[in-house]
Amino acid sequence: MSKGKKKPGVPSSTIALNKKARHEYQIEQRFEAGLALEGWEVKGLRAGRVQLKEAYVKILHGEAFLIGCHISPLASASTHVEPDPTRTRKLLLKRTELSRLIGQTERAGYTLVPLAMYWKRGRAKLEIGLAKGKKLHDKRADAKDRDWQREKERLFKRH
Repeated sequence: MSKGKKKPGVPSSTIALNKKARHEYQIEQRFEAGLALEGWEVKGLRAGRVQLKEAYVKILHGEAFLIGCHISPLASASTHVEPDPTRTRKLLLKRTELSRLIGQTERAGYTLVPLAMYWKRGRAKLEIGLAKGKKLHDKRADAKDRDWQREKERLFKRH
């Protein structure tokens, strides 16, 4: 078995990625936050039924919340509860990280976006990024750089 291959049957720790965030924003800093979840939500995460595409992080009353994240409930897992797939979920951050984020998001143009959700030691974690919105010309430059890198790889492969 080669070094880069994973063993079959070993699940990846990544639950969901937000590819749109990397395209729309310039990520300046990354933070890891825990999530306060209910039982049916954890089961939905284990089944991979989560969507971060339209989610964002907001700081209210000195606490961080994940808004707009859609976790689909399993039919068998939520028989006695009324699940709300897009409920607001509290993020668990250290006080120093939270105060730093509050100070940085109050500056003009900065926002907090969820980048990835993954498992770490059996707990669901959310990677959030302190981001600044990209202008259209920045997006075009990134696409141009990506195309050039792809073309360069092709040229090296041929020769």
